[in-house]
Amino acid sequence: MTYKDYYKDLGVAKTATSAEIKKAYRTLANKYHPDKNNGDKSAEERFKVIGEANQVLSDPVKRKKYDQFGADWKHYEDAGAQPGGFDWSKYASSGGGQTHRSSTHESNRMFDDQGVNDFFETLFGQRSSQRRGRRNVVIKGEDLKTETAISVEEAYHGTVRLFKVNNQTIKVTLKPGIADQQKLRIAGKGGQGIGGGPNGDLYLIVKIASHPEFHRNGNDLYCNLPVDLYTAVLGGKTHIKTLRGNITVNIPKGTPNAKELRLRGLGMPIYGKKNEFGNLLVKVNILLPEHLSDEETELFKKLAAFRK
Repeated sequence: MTYKDYYKDLGVAKTATSAEIKKAYRTLANKYHPDKNNGDKSAEERFKVIGEANQVLSDPVKRKKYDQFGADWKHYEDAGAQPGGFDWSKYASSGGGQTHRSSTHESNRMFDDQGVNDFFETLFGQRSSQRRGRRNVVIKGEDLKTETAISVEEAYHGTVRLFKVNNQTIKVTLKPGIADQQKLRIAGKGGQGIGGGPNGDLYLIVKIASHPEFHRNGNDLYCNLPVDLYTAVLGGKTHIKTLRGNITVNIPKGTPNAKELRLRGLGMPIYGKKNEFGNLLVKVNILLPEHLSDEETELFKKLAAFRK
């Protein structure tokens, strides 16, 4: 039984964090993946080794047990890799959870093909199958990540994107109201599993481009509405563009500059909810008349005099 240094296999220190272990595994798995090495047996074996190391070190419980028993594994290796060279029997326990010592003969039996499996099952809580003297490692495929950019209009109405992964075209439907930086998980569409393991997942991050007229905050939209001075003073109607189409808006008499009008239900669709929307908040931007005629100037002077 050969001592396995999982930290060395992944090229990390024993003090490595979970994030460092994950990063090291992904780098090595990408390098030695069978799909990238055209049937290279050594790369395939290396891929299985790092997969086994990752299975142990990425699991806090398994890693703790590995760290606990690692020193004894090293002593066992130094004793000549013979079952009688080191007393492993102290790690064999009965179904009742009590530890029993066994004779040297029993210790030797413990390390036959089945005994190795039983030992790892005791140590790591799972059985490792043996096929023709080689360990069959079952590895979940690597999770993949990609991004896509859409417009505000597409986020409002919903849209579709096509992606090619593992020579397979995947159609992803983006529902109305999807948010900027929202992450979608497409199960089973990531990297292919090894040894019968499940495929990884595909994670899609959606980025929404800025819009020249609308600003989004949650489910609400904001925009500016230019209104001429006369309509703002006297009141009236004006037209405004929304993502649903052009509508007519009533401007109350005496509307001040920067007044915010709330148009209910004209904001973004609420993601995952049918016929529910945020609001459109319109900021009035009063436009002063330009290039006044002499007659208009006189009228404004008279108006100013009335206000004194």
